[in-house]
Formats: sequence, C-alpha cells, structure tokens
Amino acid sequence: MGGGGNGSGEQPWPWAPCEPRVCAALPLRALAPVTAACLGLFVVGVVGNVLTVLVIRSCREMRTTTNLYLGSMAVSDLLILLGLPFDLYRLWRSRPWIFGQLLCRLSHYLSEGCTYCTVLHITALTVERYLAICFPLKAKVVVTKRRVKAVIGILWAFAFLSAGPFFFLVDVEQPDNHTDFSRECKPTPQAMESGLLATMFWVTTSYFILPVLCLNVLYGFIGRELWRSDARLQGPSAALREKEHRQTVRILAVVVLAFVICWLPFHIGRIIFINTQDTKMMLFSQYFNIFALLLFYLSASINPILYNLISKKYRAAAYKLLVPHRAAERACTVMKDAGGLTETSASTRHEYATSC
Repeated sequence: MGGGGNGSGEQPWPWAPCEPRVCAALPLRALAPVTAACLGLFVVGVVGNVLTVLVIRSCREMRTTTNLYLGSMAVSDLLILLGLPFDLYRLWRSRPWIFGQLLCRLSHYLSEGCTYCTVLHITALTVERYLAICFPLKAKVVVTKRRVKAVIGILWAFAFLSAGPFFFLVDVEQPDNHTDFSRECKPTPQAMESGLLATMFWVTTSYFILPVLCLNVLYGFIGRELWRSDARLQGPSAALREKEHRQTVRILAVVVLAFVICWLPFHIGRIIFINTQDTKMMLFSQYFNIFALLLFYLSASINPILYNLISKKYRAAAYKLLVPHRAAERACTVMKDAGGLTETSASTRHEYATSC
C-alpha cells in the first residue's frame, strides 16, 4: 500500500476474492467498514488541515514561530491524505492499476516524503520549545520567523531527498501474460530481491525511533525547567509567561503522544511484513496493516481536532475566520482569558484589548 499500509502493494493472498474484473485485498465484510472509516478520516482531515492553514495564514496574531511549524505540518498532512484514495482503490482493486506509472511512483514517494517531513517538523518544533523555555534569552535572538521559515524549507528538502529511492522502488508490473487486468502498482522485483526495499523500510523506522528518543530527552529537560521555574516566579508578567509556556507544551505533548500512538503500528506492520514467510503470518500481516492504515491516516486528521479541543486561541481564530461578523466580541473574551495555541505577545493582547 502507499502510505499507511506495508508499502508493498503486494498481491492479495489466495483467500482474497479475485474475479475477472475485481481483485480485492480483503473480503467485503472487512472492506465496507474500513472504507467508511477512511472516507470519514479523509473529509475530517482535509477540512481540518485546510482550516488550520487558513487560520494561521489569515490571522496575524496566529503567525508565531510555533504556529509556522504547525501550519507546515498541516500542509504535510494534506499531502498524506491525498494518498488515501489510492490506498482505498488498492484495497478494492489491487489490480488492474489504472492511473499509470507516474501516479504509482508519485503516490508512494509523496507518502514517504511527507511521513519524514512530519517527523522532522515535530522534532524541530520540540527543539524550538526547548530553547524558548530553557534558554529564553538566547531563543529571542536565535529563533526568528525568518530563520524558522528557512528551517522549514530545509526540513522539506531533506525529507524528500531521503525518500527519493522510493520513487524508483515501485512500478506498474504486468506479471501475468501482460494483460491489462494484471497491471499492478507494486515494488519492482529488483527492489525485493536486492533487499533495497527492506533497507528503506528500516530507514523509515529509524526516522521514527530516533526522533522519539530525542523527543523524550527534550521533554524531560522542558519538564525539569518548568518545575524549577515555579520556585522563582516573580510578578504577574512572569506568571503569565509561564502559563503560556505550559499551555504550548501541553498542546505539543498531546500532538506528540497522538503521533506516537498512531504511527507505532505503521512501523511494526512494516517490520512484520519484511519478516513474514508463512501463510498464517501473511494473513495476520494483511489485517494488521489495515489497522495501521487507519491509524496512519488518523494521525494526519487528528491534529486540528486537538488544537480545537485544547486551544481557546485557535477556536477564537477559527470562529473569526468562519463567522467574521460575530467573532470580535468572542475573540476579546478569549484573549482576556490568556489562553492560546501558542504564546501570546503583550502587543497582541494590547491590540485585542483596544479593539474591545
């Protein structure tokens, strides 16, 4: 499969229904609920991530360095969701592949590249928060919007360069008498036999394991610094700044936790697939990777929901965007509560207070 599955595009197992015009990867009783869930995730994810991009782009008070990362992640999640229709098509008709060689390769390549990109964004965002909380004076000089935009560009470039081999590992194969029905988007025999596909799967897994270890260390330092800061808080401005830091860290921690929960089965499924030999394990791998597929696309859909549940500032900005003629009073009330998706500057609070 392209994004959320094992990435193999493998042919269905012997028990799967293969008819002259349809070759499904699963029985209908399993395909129907999986399809409904995928369509729901697609709608929620596209709407939520587009809204996140628009909120950050259109609301000046939302254009903080942290939100620049979150907006870029929303774009990455949107690109991941674009691969969902192809994965869904492969579940219903693993062959024939009707979209051509370019889309076969591009769907796999974009999925892998955006996977790497999201991981790198979460890691860079945590590093930025670590600097802002543990080294605030240095962060004011080092962490600027211009530099953050440059870092985001570098992350995108590095992610897609790392995923480059996947563009050449898949092709539209015609194994059975070169008939139209036998066309299938799957890894090339050379990639399977040479072990290059398995190597790239391990590269993808390292993109998950190493950042998670890094995140644990950084959040440990952040937690220690916030705990220590309780003893030395002085004045209302310091208390407000500390509250804003805690709000931001709480949001990012929830995002990271959702990321780990949703992506861990994705990587476990790939490891199971490349080490599977017997038929029973193949059957288990097939169903397990369907479960991983759903969680993978859930990870691309859930972040806007988390922002809305946790952040009053995000809700106010979204309300202002969607219902502009009734948003001013609501935005004033929210800013007076000092809640936010990220830190709120004193100048921004003053602008809201003046407009109220």
